[in-house]
Amino acid sequence: MAAALVGVSTGVMKPLLSKLSKLLEEEYVKLQGVHKQINFLRDELSAMSPTLHMLADSEELNPQMKDWRDKLCELAYDIEDCVDSFMARVEYDGPKGFKGIFHRLKKLKVCHRIANEIEELKKRTMVASERQKRYDFVRSPSTFSTATIDPRLPALYEDVHNLVGINRPKDNVIEWFNKAKGDGNLKVLSIVGSGGLGKTTLANQVYCQLKGQFECTVFVSISRNPCINKILRQILVELGIGDDMLNDERHLIDKIRDNLKDKRYLVVVDDVWDVEAWKSIRLSLFNNRCDSRIIVTTRNVAVASWCSSDGGYVYQMEALSFSDSLRLFCKRAFGSEELCYPHLKEVCYGILDKCGGLPLAIITLSSLLADNLAEDEWWRVLTTIGREFAKNPDAGNMTSILSLSYFDLPHYLRTCFLYLSVFPEDYRIGKQRLINRWIAEGFIYDEQGRSAYEIGKATEENFVTTSLDAAEHGKISDYRVRRLLVDARNENNVTIPSSLMISKARSLTIYGYPLQTSLLAFRALHVLDLGDCWGLKDHHLANIEKLSNLRYLCLGSKAITELPWKIGDLQYLETLDLRGTMIKQLPSTVTKLQQLARLYVDSSIRFPDGMIGQMKSLKELAEFEVYSYNVGKSLHEFSQLVHLKTLVICWNFYCSFDLEGRKRVQDLQRCVGSLITTCKLHHLDIHDCHDDFPWYRPLSMDSWCPTARCSLQKLHVTFCFIDRVQIWMSSLGNLKELELSVYCIGKEDLEILGAIPSLVSLELVTLCGTNGRIVFSGNNGFRNLKYFSLYIMSCGTATKFEAGSMPKIEHLKLKFCVHKMECLNGGSNFGIQHLSTLMKVEVVIRGDCVLDIYDNDIVESVARAIKAAVETFNNRPTIVFETEDDDNYCIHFKSRLERINKKFGVPIEWLEKCQIQVTAGEREREN
Repeated sequence: MAAALVGVSTGVMKPLLSKLSKLLEEEYVKLQGVHKQINFLRDELSAMSPTLHMLADSEELNPQMKDWRDKLCELAYDIEDCVDSFMARVEYDGPKGFKGIFHRLKKLKVCHRIANEIEELKKRTMVASERQKRYDFVRSPSTFSTATIDPRLPALYEDVHNLVGINRPKDNVIEWFNKAKGDGNLKVLSIVGSGGLGKTTLANQVYCQLKGQFECTVFVSISRNPCINKILRQILVELGIGDDMLNDERHLIDKIRDNLKDKRYLVVVDDVWDVEAWKSIRLSLFNNRCDSRIIVTTRNVAVASWCSSDGGYVYQMEALSFSDSLRLFCKRAFGSEELCYPHLKEVCYGILDKCGGLPLAIITLSSLLADNLAEDEWWRVLTTIGREFAKNPDAGNMTSILSLSYFDLPHYLRTCFLYLSVFPEDYRIGKQRLINRWIAEGFIYDEQGRSAYEIGKATEENFVTTSLDAAEHGKISDYRVRRLLVDARNENNVTIPSSLMISKARSLTIYGYPLQTSLLAFRALHVLDLGDCWGLKDHHLANIEKLSNLRYLCLGSKAITELPWKIGDLQYLETLDLRGTMIKQLPSTVTKLQQLARLYVDSSIRFPDGMIGQMKSLKELAEFEVYSYNVGKSLHEFSQLVHLKTLVICWNFYCSFDLEGRKRVQDLQRCVGSLITTCKLHHLDIHDCHDDFPWYRPLSMDSWCPTARCSLQKLHVTFCFIDRVQIWMSSLGNLKELELSVYCIGKEDLEILGAIPSLVSLELVTLCGTNGRIVFSGNNGFRNLKYFSLYIMSCGTATKFEAGSMPKIEHLKLKFCVHKMECLNGGSNFGIQHLSTLMKVEVVIRGDCVLDIYDNDIVESVARAIKAAVETFNNRPTIVFETEDDDNYCIHFKSRLERINKKFGVPIEWLEKCQIQVTAGEREREN
């Protein structure tokens, strides 16, 4: 708990030091005579910063440390507020002429006041520095707590009869052991999952059942900061050849290798935290060609992949099902596997929901409540679950285990992780929203050539890698964190003390109805998030321009119809999110927001002519609507935005295949091609938002070919079909994510897409495949693809994955339309048996009356075939089947194309490619 609060203070220190250094470079600081004071503040805070980081690595702090830390954190925030206020005042030029004289006199008065504030902050800093020296924290004996018992030990001595939900994962692992026999090579099984899921318990149960089959067996546990020599000596001891005389790492490794050279061994390496520790241990456990096995447990997905990279197996631990969770809870609380007390049912279910299937949490809470049948006490535990873990000594083992993941994070990541607690439990957090708020709070920022947003994405991905959230394989645009872990580390980080001065609040997020307090009371705000504020109206935004430090503003109420005219006074505003409002046009004063980097609006919002080109700092814009009468003019403005990286465009004008319609689209195509080259975009999303038959807008990417090195990393072209995949796309060396709609996918299209070297995620929508087949061969490429989605909108096309195709695929989603078995064109398992790296398979079947035949041939045939195909996989992928009943979607692709032709008119080459007869009238219209 103490370190959690330290994490917040370390989060503000580094950006503050950077801001002070930048301030010292400004000329007006020298003119105002505050240069010396600013320099003193920077030097003193720099000197105290290492101590603050040291305290952040300590699990327990004495009262003196806590008090010093809290005061230093408050001081750092006050200094930052003062610096921001100073910069805002002196950078604003104000009016000219006669009024300007009074403005400059007022500025001098303000600067004098701020200079006095800085002098006062200097005195406070001196006091903090003296206290640090007086307490001598570095030598304090209570700086670091010492765990008397390894929290992992109970898992090694747990009675097997007390375990619940262990049989299925144990059987899966043992089944892999049996299948892997034969070639004599060493195999490594990695069990990965978050703390408290039961990795050590599972490894121990497998170890106990199989150790009789091996000549040598070893079970060794690693710590977060391991001593390799000590671990190697422990391995020797368990092998029965301990030697206290050996201290050299190389001699220890040689001794172990010599003992294992001709023996079949089983070694469990429990709780591996990083690759470097594993490499050292792995040197001693060599491949002796005796069919030996190693089991590794870890919380880090990257470590698990590394350990099992050479023909091994990564087993992903899953949370307990609700039924198993209930059995385990009742067994520990009541000594019976059934809930014997009806009056506790509701609160019991609430506690289990809070535990999220985490065995350690269930055991801890059920033990706390054992033999206590008072319903009020159970409700108290449910509503104060974080504090129960922090205060109850019986929960210490759980808190220690969960805390290990937290303390393994770098300091800035800890701050970002703790920030998740500002969101309600089970709230679905958008990645984009979360990262932008981190930036606004100053937790992450541009550094060493990487943008703050790029660092933010890497931060979020780190949470997934280290099993700190429950993300699934595939594309993740939002997620829910395991609230239990946040609560265990963060009991009251975001509660509001009674003594809080709201004038110093830096972040305000409202869920529910608006506050009655005026925004003027929150002058220090950096973040104002009203995206989930019900009943928010225009008058609630009064005086918002007075929040001079505001970096992030999100409005989401449909009752908001306009932005205040003075919105341009927010000089530091970086993110403006207006999605979900009823605002129809932006005021011209928005162009005064010279720091605005991210603007999110609905497509219905209008931009006055020339506005876009004046927003020079803009890095992201979503979404901008293009109209037929101003295609070239509106898109030309984007070429003036040299920092623009993300652009979402929708085009909303009716276009048929006649001459006028094609000309409009050609204008759009030409301008988009120019944008790709001139703006150096990283992410381009272009789609048709017309309500009437949107899928079939014609679009060609011929003119999009980059004339210089292309920076595109994401390209989404949706709700409009392209005629073919362009050859130049294979040269997009930075492209990682691609979404396309292609009217008919052929072999050449797949070869081009497969040649994109960095492609990780691909989503395709198509009417059909050439000759009714879409075949992914081992020669098609897709060497790095991990997520693939294919939606075939018409019947009659078979899909097949051949051996060697997509060697790294993890998540496959197939969506197709059928109304009888012939629609599958002979394929029902799609060759999925060749995709052995799969972790998840989703199959969606659409068609008329498909729900009525759920128990008949089609769905059952596909389900049986896919399940049989993946039974041989080591990693047991998750399989999800869905059916959708829609008689408009179960149409053979020829029939569908004929219907489109009647409504819009279709290019002749489309018709001829599908052997559809072309009339003379259609040829005349085409010409």
